[in-house]
Amino acid sequence: MKSICKFSRLGMAIALLPLAASCFPLSSSNSSIPFTLASPDRSTSSSENSATLNTAQATEQDIWTQMRQGTGYAVLLRHAQTVPGTGDPPGFRLDDCSTQRNLSAAGRDQAVRIGRVFRDRNIPITQVLSSQYCRCLETAKLLDLGAVQPSPMLNSIFEDRTTATQQTQQVRQQIIKHRNTPGVIIMVSHFANISELSSIGLQSGGAVVMRANQQGELKVVGQIQRDGNG
Repeated sequence: MKSICKFSRLGMAIALLPLAASCFPLSSSNSSIPFTLASPDRSTSSSENSATLNTAQATEQDIWTQMRQGTGYAVLLRHAQTVPGTGDPPGFRLDDCSTQRNLSAAGRDQAVRIGRVFRDRNIPITQVLSSQYCRCLETAKLLDLGAVQPSPMLNSIFEDRTTATQQTQQVRQQIIKHRNTPGVIIMVSHFANISELSSIGLQSGGAVVMRANQQGELKVVGQIQRDGNG
């Protein structure tokens, strides 16, 4: 088993931090996917709240140490790799996985490896929340980081945006409520939802680490992202 890690700050390489062993490990199979730990490189915005970036914090300290020892951290994780497609088939139902776009075999392996990284780094997980879509629930369960709680506020807003503002506000309030609490909340959701909150587009299996300050403003602390396409 090998690990491949790259660390970047605003597009520039920085000295390797003592995280080489903490990045998502690569198996010897062709489905292996390298990951990088990246500093935030873009600001986020919304009509109600603006997430500010703290690049110094993300690059001068070990992000894993911050999550292990700090308070208020939330990891917004996009579900793992799926079978080819965009969105879901017409007429899909949340209570019937056979009508949805689901994880691929590589995605299931990816979810297992992501969970292993958090366990190997001794990241304390206080709660695992997931969209009710099957690809998110399966990702959350395969992480093996604790009991999974389905959460409608994390459901996809890609095709139906009628409740997008409400759902985004609910997620924001969850993070704000958690700001003085030790441990990390894992939120497994979708590309559109995470982008709405952070203004960051993630590949499948990528994550944004966020927290709220004492003024209730959200900030992007860093990204855990996957290299390559797919």
